[in-house]
Amino acid sequence: MPLPGLDAPPGTSCPVIVSMKGADFVLLVTEPTPFGLHDLKLAVGAVKILGIPCALIINRSDMGDDRVREYASSEGVPVLMEIPFDRKIAESYSRGELIVEAMPEWKKRFGDLFHRIEGVISQGTSTESQDV
Repeated sequence: MPLPGLDAPPGTSCPVIVSMKGADFVLLVTEPTPFGLHDLKLAVGAVKILGIPCALIINRSDMGDDRVREYASSEGVPVLMEIPFDRKIAESYSRGELIVEAMPEWKKRFGDLFHRIEGVISQGTSTESQDV
């Protein structure tokens, strides 16, 4: 029986490494900023050492620059979803609502993300980058 998903802070602190150990897959989430890129590099390095397939979601994807995308491409880490900055998303999140309940149009996008993750796991390697 698969274990439930675990959430961890950015970077490679002890809780992050413990969360990754034994995982079948790691979904990394970052923003396209210098700080996001720094933490992403650390996390990708840890995932590679642990030998776990991974992929990336870029949050607030319409802010910052392309360095996160370029790094992910150079490391073979597929970008499975990009979430633009959206005030409605931020407001629903601040109220503790699920995005798919506040904005039903996101339900299919997250369903598609799930299937892309299944593809990465079944291949044991990266898949083609997917922008949502």
